[in-house]
Amino acid sequence: MNFERSSGILLHPTSLPGKFGIGSLGKEAFDFVDFLVESGQKLWQVFPLGPTGYGDSPYQCFSAFAGNPLLISLEKLVEEGLLTENDLNTNETFDTNLVDFGKVINFKFPVLRKAYSHFAMNGSQLEKIKFDTFCQNSSLWLEDYALFMALKDHFGGKPWIEWDLDIKMREEKALEYYANHLSETINFQKFIQYLFFKQWKEVKSYANSNYIKVVGDIPIFVAFDSADAWSNPDIFLFDQDRKPIKVAGVPPDYFSATGQLWGNPLYDWNKLEETGFQWWIDRIKSNLVLSDIIRIDHFRGFAAYWAVPYGEKTAINGEWVPAPGKALFTAIEKALGTLPIIAEDLGLITPDVIELRDHFNFPGMKILQFAFDSGEENDYLPHTYDKNCVVYTGTHDNDTVLGWYQKAKAEDKKFLADYINVVCNDSNISMELLKAAWASTAVIALAPFQDLLGLGSEARINTPGVAAGNWMWRAKAEQINSSKASDLRKVTKLYFR
Repeated sequence: MNFERSSGILLHPTSLPGKFGIGSLGKEAFDFVDFLVESGQKLWQVFPLGPTGYGDSPYQCFSAFAGNPLLISLEKLVEEGLLTENDLNTNETFDTNLVDFGKVINFKFPVLRKAYSHFAMNGSQLEKIKFDTFCQNSSLWLEDYALFMALKDHFGGKPWIEWDLDIKMREEKALEYYANHLSETINFQKFIQYLFFKQWKEVKSYANSNYIKVVGDIPIFVAFDSADAWSNPDIFLFDQDRKPIKVAGVPPDYFSATGQLWGNPLYDWNKLEETGFQWWIDRIKSNLVLSDIIRIDHFRGFAAYWAVPYGEKTAINGEWVPAPGKALFTAIEKALGTLPIIAEDLGLITPDVIELRDHFNFPGMKILQFAFDSGEENDYLPHTYDKNCVVYTGTHDNDTVLGWYQKAKAEDKKFLADYINVVCNDSNISMELLKAAWASTAVIALAPFQDLLGLGSEARINTPGVAAGNWMWRAKAEQINSSKASDLRKVTKLYFR
């Protein structure tokens, strides 16, 4: 797909301001769209929008299709009569700087249960028809997902591999029994998905009506403890006990002597090919309901992926296994038309990855922070870009620009100052790097909101390889202001984005 020259901001909805400890799809989301309009942007990038599990990472979700119920705006449910103001009264105090996911879950789910009870007992006929229509149209994934979440609740949060054998193996009688036995919880899970999709579509529609496109995100792999892995075991490399045979990761490199062991189950690509890649077609189609453009994380895994025997403690003893990327994307394009995809082609990139990316005309990614790292060769300097790429000041895996700059070597700082021909310091570096991204030939330029604000390492949202304390950063309402919008609008106008 040929993209137009444009720019935008990366900010996940959980990082929006709001009353109840986490950003939501209420007024603050609409206010942020207004901010993007005021600042002349055309894109809003988010992380995967799925329900997060252990570690709260949006890249390890309980489903590749479902939405995150923690994003549901409770205030909107009051407006719709599903809750009362009283239901939102709480003695709980929430941090406005960080998301405490445990606290948010403990507060929000009982309130969502109240909304469901009210709907079940007093919902109008029209609202119930709308809910039924949503369930029918989403049945492809919703039935399995709602049952999976109800079972997870029933088994005290245990991963599905530790459930009773009959239901772990999806025996017909067990599926029937639990579908009846847990019907109330199953319906609740369907209802909160209905609320999420309804609210997200309202936000996305508002963005689109103001000429803002949403850039979504798909991790290549799914979490092992997910409805996808439990309900489609035949498309993964599992043994007869449903344990993974091999798992995902990346080999040792400049950043890590032992590589990264992600632990996600790997696809049985032969089985997927036999089905015409139907599961992947469904996945992309469903994600194109949530977003206008999709960034695919770890794109290199579609050319070849690093397979590590299950049970290994590090990623050292893996091997590269070829993947049928060309056949996959050909099948998806045949089913869905030209794909608005951005390929995350960072890391160890070999000629087969470049060939696959370019065959489908997918733009790759450039990270501006990497351009000024004298420690390694790179092609991230703006003068080396071809037009069909997406430049970021940094992504969710990087420190903020200011945090990075404060830790950079003296020679890297000097090279950066010479290259952009500006005397750099802590107070201007974030905006100067954003300008360099916006000025480049890259068809799309994006920056995390933290970089627009000029924040340091305290605002970093994720540190790869660190298990706790990620995905928590939140913006304050006063940071989403007209002064910042005006600064960004000037730069955007100057560089014709």
